[in-house]
Amino acid sequence: MLVMSGTIGAGKTSLTQLVADHFGSKAFYESVDDNPILPLFYKDPKKYAFLLQIYFLNKRLGSIKSAFANDLDVLDRSIFEDSLLFHLNSDLGRATSTEVDIYDSLLKNMMQELPEAPHQKNPDLLIHINISFDTMLKRIQKRGRSYEQIDQDPDLYKYYETLNDRYTQWYANYDHSPKMQIDGDKLDFVADPAARDQVIKLIDDKVASLA
Repeated sequence: MLVMSGTIGAGKTSLTQLVADHFGSKAFYESVDDNPILPLFYKDPKKYAFLLQIYFLNKRLGSIKSAFANDLDVLDRSIFEDSLLFHLNSDLGRATSTEVDIYDSLLKNMMQELPEAPHQKNPDLLIHINISFDTMLKRIQKRGRSYEQIDQDPDLYKYYETLNDRYTQWYANYDHSPKMQIDGDKLDFVADPAARDQVIKLIDDKVASLA
């Protein structure tokens, strides 16, 4: 099982589809456009932060279980990123320490491997798409989701800046599986076919090294 990671606008959805097409496997996507809680969260983060994380946790675990049906299925976000996001929301006063403790305990219990279980829950490879803060802001503006736009809510600037910084530390500390990093600024695999080929080769080489 291959899992993408990266901040908002990194290109996780696009690379998920590219990699799944390349391997002839199935892609699993984060529920965003049809997420009934996400717009509510942006309007009232303190009220909906915990509910949003539980929603994502439930959806993500369902995708993990389904992804083991075939080799090299691809998920467009790591379940472990959700904890990063929720801790940030807590630090910003959008969730209580009790809610964070409950969430972390639930995540740990749900991801615990059981001896009789036929499949592991951790990915075989995490692929992190690293982009700069400037690139992040440009892509958020380009994709045009109204509730993500800084001109609609200036406080989002600091949120996005902090989020981007925390991803750097999160990737450095990630130890749930083998991992690799793609330079999303240098390799624009969405717009540049040559960069796309290069990224696929990097992933091919990494996957082969794990066989």
